[in-house]
Amino acid sequence: MGYERHEPPPAPAPSRLLPYWKLMRADRPIGTLLLLWPTWWALWLAAGGLPPLWTLFVFTAGVWLTRSAGCVINDYADRWLDPHVKRTRDRPLATGAVSGRQALALFAGLMGVAFALVLTMNRLTVLLSFVGVFLAATYPYLKRYTHLPQVYLGMAFGWGIPMAFAAVQGEVPPLGWVLYGANILWSTAYDTWYAMVDRDDDLKVGSHSTAILFGDLDLVIQGILYALFLGAMALVGQRAQLGAWYWLGLLVAAVLVAWEFWLARRREREPCFKAFLHNNWVGAALFAGIAASQYLD
Repeated sequence: MGYERHEPPPAPAPSRLLPYWKLMRADRPIGTLLLLWPTWWALWLAAGGLPPLWTLFVFTAGVWLTRSAGCVINDYADRWLDPHVKRTRDRPLATGAVSGRQALALFAGLMGVAFALVLTMNRLTVLLSFVGVFLAATYPYLKRYTHLPQVYLGMAFGWGIPMAFAAVQGEVPPLGWVLYGANILWSTAYDTWYAMVDRDDDLKVGSHSTAILFGDLDLVIQGILYALFLGAMALVGQRAQLGAWYWLGLLVAAVLVAWEFWLARRREREPCFKAFLHNNWVGAALFAGIAASQYLD
């Protein structure tokens, strides 16, 4: 009766589940927020205001599920790299707390639940979801072969935009593709801040990123990317005929972006990471501008 002296009792359920929780980055919501804001931009623009509540629920839950699944498959792809990077060496796959097979099963489960939700939408939305699955599953492998994984991340992170227009309007109008392009620019820029944090470690292990590609011109190219992003969002406002509140939100977003450059001006790790995190407020300002313009103008 009882356990042998050399066998510790099983960990309680919450402790056993904690590595999976961390693998999904559920303890770090910034990625979910950066994915959620563009999805909400698209839903509110497509609906001209508050979207149907079930559609809002499906896309909001889908954001959390697909972001979590993306983190799992990213860590699975990086299990060779993460033990050698200071910021990632304690991740569950890097430490062996979760096996590769368990990670793949978790990825499949999360994507399965997300797909079940998408099946309640129209046919075009369901068809577009297959592209989203492909983008999410293949993104992590690009850092081995190209210096542009941040661009591909923007394509994957923003795929909820055409899906949102398809769900609400039954089609993806030009406005949806302009917004999608704007989000690719934004995601490339903010994920380059993130890549600047890991640049020294990535160079040592042979990983690739835009931060390495840009080199000493990183801040200049970041400025170009953010300028193009803000210009594209101005085009979104013009095509959607949004009013003064949107332009105020866009102005606030531009000021917030300028603050990021002040933070990262010396290219130090912690300030670059703060600049990355700061993009949550950029997304929030733009969403507030869209919503306020629709309700108040």
